[in-house]
Amino acid sequence: MRLSKSYVPTLKEVPAEAEVVSHRLLLRAGFIRKLTAGIYTYLPLGLKTLNKVADIVREEMDRAGAQEILMPMVQPGDLWRETGRWDFYGKELLRLRDRHDREYCLGPTHEEVVTDLVRGEVRSYRQLPLNLYQIQTKFRDEIRPRFGLMRGREFVMKDAYSFDRDEAGADASYRAMYDAYKAIFRRLGLEFRPVEADTGSIGGSFSHEFMVLADTGEDTIAVCQACDYAANLEKAEVVAPVDKCNCGGDCGPAVAIPTPGMHTVEEVCAYLEIEPDTLVKTLLFDVDGAPVAGLVRGDRELNEIKLKNHLHATEVKLATPEQVVAWTNAPVGFAGPVGLQGGLKGVRIIADRELDFDCGWVVGANKADQHLKSVDLRRDAVIEAYTDLRNITAGDKCPRCGGAIELRRGIEVGHVFKLGLKYSQAMNAVFLDENGKEQVMVMGCYGIGVSRIVASAIEQNLDADGIKFPPSIAPFEVALLSLGGKEPEVIEAADKLYAELIGQGIEVLYDDRDERPGVKFKDADLMGMPMQLVLGGKGLKNGIIEAKDRRTGEKRELKLASFAGEFADWRRSVRQGWGLGID
Repeated sequence: MRLSKSYVPTLKEVPAEAEVVSHRLLLRAGFIRKLTAGIYTYLPLGLKTLNKVADIVREEMDRAGAQEILMPMVQPGDLWRETGRWDFYGKELLRLRDRHDREYCLGPTHEEVVTDLVRGEVRSYRQLPLNLYQIQTKFRDEIRPRFGLMRGREFVMKDAYSFDRDEAGADASYRAMYDAYKAIFRRLGLEFRPVEADTGSIGGSFSHEFMVLADTGEDTIAVCQACDYAANLEKAEVVAPVDKCNCGGDCGPAVAIPTPGMHTVEEVCAYLEIEPDTLVKTLLFDVDGAPVAGLVRGDRELNEIKLKNHLHATEVKLATPEQVVAWTNAPVGFAGPVGLQGGLKGVRIIADRELDFDCGWVVGANKADQHLKSVDLRRDAVIEAYTDLRNITAGDKCPRCGGAIELRRGIEVGHVFKLGLKYSQAMNAVFLDENGKEQVMVMGCYGIGVSRIVASAIEQNLDADGIKFPPSIAPFEVALLSLGGKEPEVIEAADKLYAELIGQGIEVLYDDRDERPGVKFKDADLMGMPMQLVLGGKGLKNGIIEAKDRRTGEKRELKLASFAGEFADWRRSVRQGWGLGID
């Protein structure tokens, strides 16, 4: 493609609206333009990259045995009512009415639609297993769309849905999709990790997220340095301590101590001259309308998802200051477990299991400006359960092998769920087994954020000058820069080289504009094609063309007389640097 005849409106200035680097670069490099909040138009370069990601996803899904369909984006509200998600999904679901006053929504996901399709067609076990997928535009009415393609309201997604006879079949389908996802991300040329994850609003019993590792990622993941274990913070398991405290079960009696105006862990510890790991935080929550206290050590963070899952709750909200006063008779900052459970209060207390292995704690006294010291929770409080309730931290032991955990930043670009019977049972998606008996189909759900991958690839691969696209998803594999101005010899040689590369099946963005060399160099780095070829008057006289690997910045000279062979060798080495072969 000749750049002189292309719609690639690059920008010199950083757009004020862009909050993350991928958003800035996609706008500056002329890949996208904003229509309205969270909704973007893909320009030619952006669409080429988006389609390349989609093609790789499509090829691996087909190879894994899934079949492509295309479902409507507009979905009847009645289907969502069958599963109870019409009300549960919340305001992210954009609802509308047609001229007959029937309710619809713009699909953020398609579990209901695909289950309705299959229940109307599949009757026998002989028709299973079945895996259907689509690559389609979705819409979620994010309260605060941000970060460009990372968290928009309209986005492109691949979603697949498997239907099986039993759990064993569902496990096989899950594994097939898990392996297909690994193949997809390897082909994309991205550094990634599959991590154990919570199932969230989709529901189900088991799931993995696929994370592209990037320092700018908004998610924190726990990664073992010795084995393949990885999990997001919501799911990461914390290994309980091995030894109990050696106090012999007698930490002395609990004693009230004044802590005037000391509301936070930091204030209490500084005032009492103690370390945060000797204090217990008592966090109060409204759990499905009932009061619950969660206890963690003062230097730990309570994981609300773990609390929610332990209680099998639908909704967990941090208590309001008014609720804290009503439940404890004290302002925020002085809640404690002693005397909180039972009596008129009736607050359930769930403690992190780390607290079961020590005593002598400092806790809130449920009185303004007072704490208690020398507290033994087993003796002084009524704890309903000790369980894994805190966020994992760097240096904790791996729950699989005992190795050290490190925390990495990542961007979620894919998610695989083992749904079980959640949707098929609610919507009566059944089949007849070998004995003519009716059975409920076991489902799985597998999503990939196609447009999000474009942004994630940039977040992982960039420098101060612009994008470094992996060859497999770059709009063009080669940027050819002609620096001869209007010199006919240079123009002729560059045109010939362009035609030669095209003839080899290489995708080339040919910068034939009448622009200064500095402008061409800056635009080439900004747009991020993995290989740059630069031909100028001096090089032509010497019979060479300069080649630059955008990923490493390494430059070399290729001889024009033996260009085909030398370019093929160089191209192979560039792709190998990305962990890719020659297609």
